[in-house]
Amino acid sequence: MQFSVASVLLSTLLAARTAYGGTYSLSDTIDAGSFLDNFAFQAIADPTHGRVNYVDLQTAQSEGIITLGNTIRLSADVSGTISASGPGRDSFRVQSNKQYTTHIAVFNVDHMPHGCGTWPAIWELGANWPNGGEVDIVEGVNDVPPNRMTLHTSAGCTMPASRDESGTPLQNDCNVAVNSNAGCGVLENDPNSYGPDFNSNGGGWWAMERTSDEIKIWFWTRNDANTPSDIKNGASSVNTDNWGRPDAYFPNTDCNISSHFSPHNIIINLTFCGDWAGSSSAYSSSGCPDTCVDYVNNNPAGLINAFFEFEWIKIYE
Repeated sequence: MQFSVASVLLSTLLAARTAYGGTYSLSDTIDAGSFLDNFAFQAIADPTHGRVNYVDLQTAQSEGIITLGNTIRLSADVSGTISASGPGRDSFRVQSNKQYTTHIAVFNVDHMPHGCGTWPAIWELGANWPNGGEVDIVEGVNDVPPNRMTLHTSAGCTMPASRDESGTPLQNDCNVAVNSNAGCGVLENDPNSYGPDFNSNGGGWWAMERTSDEIKIWFWTRNDANTPSDIKNGASSVNTDNWGRPDAYFPNTDCNISSHFSPHNIIINLTFCGDWAGSSSAYSSSGCPDTCVDYVNNNPAGLINAFFEFEWIKIYE
């Protein structure tokens, strides 16, 4: 069989498109019925030094920290005050059983935690941090929108100062050894992407695409007319070429993504106070009362919104 040069080039371009953008096929659907088959509770000490006690599955079920009905609800235990001498407020840190490299993760979220002292996150993590990399898809503190999207890596990964994204870059060196572990973050310009504004607008969708060429993050509110139909419908395949400009764009221009990012697990957690939310600058500037630790210990009524509620999570590869 003979092939023309044009046909060979076309085949090569199509193969590259399949691997590094364009169409992906559904590999995992995680909903209330399958969540516990796909995620495990991590009863570990909080690496961010939060006022939190991450519990195991049995404790989470007995305290109502996890509720599986029509949705996946993950919450802190806000049933009462907690002892100042205790380990912190009971909460959750769950990690996916599977790891992913080139993929898209879509999160259909109705509600996210908010309140003084809260620090919720949806993120991905590689082994031997920071060498395996970290991608923060959803993160913020103390009720203050909007969302921050960030990469954390070892040395040798930086981002160009100007790139095709709708968010505002905060810093460009992803190395955790500089900028006090701030990473290379991008501030989402839509205030409805985080906290009480996100919840009052009915939630929405976050999506993250990772290839060896780039990492992209998008956000759409629940009633955004520009939300792609494959996102809204949780389709069996998605095409990122139709999703428009990403909110955060991290190209491999000066960062070898393949060497800085190993296979990743998805992590969803809620901590309180700690290195960021409890810092004097972050807590006091949020207009929150008392100290962060005293507030979290003594004001369960102020934390009634400290929960995630997911309709589903879908992974495409």
